[in-house]
Amino acid sequence: MCQLLGMNCNTPTDVMFSFTGFAERGGNTDHHGDGWGIAFFEDKGLRHFVDHQPACNSPIAELIRHYPIKSRNVIAHIRKATQGAVTLENCHPFVRELWGRYWVFAHNGNLKDYAPRLHGNFRPVGSTDSELAFCWLMQELAKSHASVPSVAELTLTLRELAPQIATHGTFNFLLSNGEALWAHAATHLHYTVRQYPFANATLSDEDMSINFAEHASPSDRVAVVVTAPLTTNEAWTALAPGELMVFVDGAPVGAD
Repeated sequence: MCQLLGMNCNTPTDVMFSFTGFAERGGNTDHHGDGWGIAFFEDKGLRHFVDHQPACNSPIAELIRHYPIKSRNVIAHIRKATQGAVTLENCHPFVRELWGRYWVFAHNGNLKDYAPRLHGNFRPVGSTDSELAFCWLMQELAKSHASVPSVAELTLTLRELAPQIATHGTFNFLLSNGEALWAHAATHLHYTVRQYPFANATLSDEDMSINFAEHASPSDRVAVVVTAPLTTNEAWTALAPGELMVFVDGAPVGAD
């Protein structure tokens, strides 16, 4: 199946180190070679890159490895196709607008016999079960709230909606509106929080290490969420099956 990478921070931060290891799994150290994508929130704006080539040798991925785009919320995805052809329109993450904000979604898993009723403005462009699930989530969020709800309210609604999709199969996903990062686990999803005192980290998929203390200030905090741990010497926490977590300002929080 596919793999997910998300980052949520309290100050704009680049994702070059984590993405370098993650991209190697897109056809080099792993078999996820059916396209990839990444989205960076910048205030209300969004930089969105997708490519149907494997991430390990994509020229666009090479740009992301070396161009320090700074963001407080990032979602990336490398694809192993289960439904839908290997085409650009089927590459995650997917983007929609709701309440005057961009929303970004990426899914790891396979939803069988999934045919939700769509009757609003959210329609899939491609042919994946993932984009279909995203459109249904956006439709139901719009129905549940008349105006922009708080992060806590959105978390409660997502905790009601996600199990309805998960009954159809494996539903690991990342979702962000630029204010927070939601992560839902069905099988494998892990997170770590990088904060003071910062330490050295070594990638699992690439011969590369970094001393975060040399690049961060004491007040910085970064949460990284990924399908499988990216580093060999950081503490990674596994989400429980069926668990939905939300990250704000680089830390996991609950729905108050």
